[in-house]
Parts: sequence; C-alpha cells; structure tokens
Amino acid sequence: MPTYQYRCNNCGNELEIVQKMSDKTLTICPECEKESFERVITGEGGFVLKGSGFYKTDYNPSKKESAPAAPAPCSTGACSGSSCPLAK
Repeated sequence: MPTYQYRCNNCGNELEIVQKMSDKTLTICPECEKESFERVITGEGGFVLKGSGFYKTDYNPSKKESAPAAPAPCSTGACSGSSCPLAK
C-alpha cells in the first residue's frame, strides 16, 4: 500500500499515512479537528528502469560499459587475424 503525506493548512500538522489507493482522501486534521487536511504531492518514490535488468538495483550510473572483446585468433594458426574466416 502506498504512503501518502498530508498537511493541515490550519495548524501545519504533517503526517505520513499508509492507505489503499481506493481509500478516500482524508480532510479532517487529527490534531486540530478542522477540515483543512490535504494530501501533499511529493516527488519521492519514483524508480528508474535502466540497465541490464528489470530491477531498481540493476541500475548503476557509475558502472561503465566495457568494449566487446576482440575475436580470438585462429586456432589452426594458418591465417592471420582479419582474414581468418573463423574470426568473423
């Protein structure tokens, strides 16, 4: 269930409340009991789907992608590097 942040416009009381998405927004402040309680929109809780996998922990911006390895030389030794049909 998501955590929502609420703030009272009357007394300034701030709370984080765990609610179902289907629950109604709270409007009465539990501190001053006035109908001035509002849900605060925050930028927290987002995640980035980048990297090699589908998990948040797979993304590491400091990790550098390495260059592909050079092809192995011909195992027979009969040809030279770029002209070897096995190196393609």
